[in-house]
Amino acid sequence: MTEPAGIGVALSRGRLVVWRAVQRVLITGGAGFIGSHLAEALVAEGKEVFIIDDLSTGAASNVAALQGHPRFHATVGSVLDLWLLEPLVEQVDFIYHLAAAVGVDLVVKRPVHTIEDNVRGTEAVLAAAAKYRRPVLITSTSEVYGKSEKERFSEDDDLLIGPPQYARWGYACSKLLDEFLAMAYAREHGLPVFIVRLFNTVGPRQTGRYGMVLPRFVAAALADEPILIYGDGRQTRCFCHVSDVVRALRELPRYAQAQGEVFNVGSTEEISILDLARRVKECAGSRSELRFVAYDEAYAKGFEDMRRRVPDTRKIERLMGWRPTKTLAEIIQMTIDYQRQTKRR
Repeated sequence: MTEPAGIGVALSRGRLVVWRAVQRVLITGGAGFIGSHLAEALVAEGKEVFIIDDLSTGAASNVAALQGHPRFHATVGSVLDLWLLEPLVEQVDFIYHLAAAVGVDLVVKRPVHTIEDNVRGTEAVLAAAAKYRRPVLITSTSEVYGKSEKERFSEDDDLLIGPPQYARWGYACSKLLDEFLAMAYAREHGLPVFIVRLFNTVGPRQTGRYGMVLPRFVAAALADEPILIYGDGRQTRCFCHVSDVVRALRELPRYAQAQGEVFNVGSTEEISILDLARRVKECAGSRSELRFVAYDEAYAKGFEDMRRRVPDTRKIERLMGWRPTKTLAEIIQMTIDYQRQTKRR
């Protein structure tokens, strides 16, 4: 079995000294929205970064600024291509597993693809990581909390998932199975794993292509087109800027206490989707009409949505003092500015 050169595990004030020796990092889904920002941050930190992405939802343009950098290496392919994946895993010291099906629209329209890609992809990454003894951080989702009616979702909550007749819960279950599988590898094989549940991450490079609400609202507002609000608009969400999320992803593996644990990462600033549409329209100086669209029309008959999605982030705050730095007002304005800038190019 090949061991990472120079890697040894020790503790220093509650931190894993192993991270100081981590020089080579693999990001699956590295050409995606979050993965590309993570890649940039790690290269800037001095790490040698390898990514693998099949470009099904990611884009080569997301990592264009890194192309040609001596510490950046991109492989186009799926994590299910083991002949591509295993050599990458063998030569790195740490793995960020971000590759997954994304967006409610894709989840509803391609449920088989969603479940198989999420579960089989994570299984492939964990198996390769266990073979070469490489620590893994798995990105999960707030969707795993399902239809819980708690005021804020905590990592040790019981989970309430809807019935299998509704495709959206297949995504939640597939990501939850990813978490269980990671924990199983940790228990049975001693694999160091870290699990992060992300809550509505937004920022540059995110598109509304698969139903992401903020870039979709902003694009409509800037074009003075109708802003389509699915359902009654009273469902609430919390939006966290990608820079804050990347900071959590970079720093969390440095803490020994984080190994084998699940952490919520997101903002606690709650807003209804209707109010979000109003604020986007106002900030953009738009003449757009606010138009309501029934879930059955937007997605599929019998579609169920989560009414509230607010994280309890005290666990990660206690561990490493992490909390978001960008307010919702700043995030909305930054999204508007970004879309205006990219349109002028």
